[in-house]
Amino acid sequence: MNTVEEGKTHAIISYLTFIGAIIALILNNERKNDFASFHIRQALGLICLFIALGYPVGYFDSWMVSSAFYLFFFILWIYGFIGAVSGQKNLIPVLGPLFQKVFKSL
Repeated sequence: MNTVEEGKTHAIISYLTFIGAIIALILNNERKNDFASFHIRQALGLICLFIALGYPVGYFDSWMVSSAFYLFFFILWIYGFIGAVSGQKNLIPVLGPLFQKVFKSL
């Protein structure tokens, strides 16, 4: 049985940029750990959504819109990262179930 402690390192790595998520995915591929897989899906979902929404938000050319966008994603990232560090499977608010569904094969 896989424990939280075994997957904690991979879960934390997954929140450190897109490359960190890919590295964690590759490292977790050999010994599938449920905890690490959960956080890899959450991190990949956040990163993909950030990239998909960041481009259109850039066209607003407003520091208020950009600041709100970055603050929103920073808070979601912190929420996920703290969950990984503390060993909890906290779904990211509103979007977490979607990320688990979309990336269920990982």
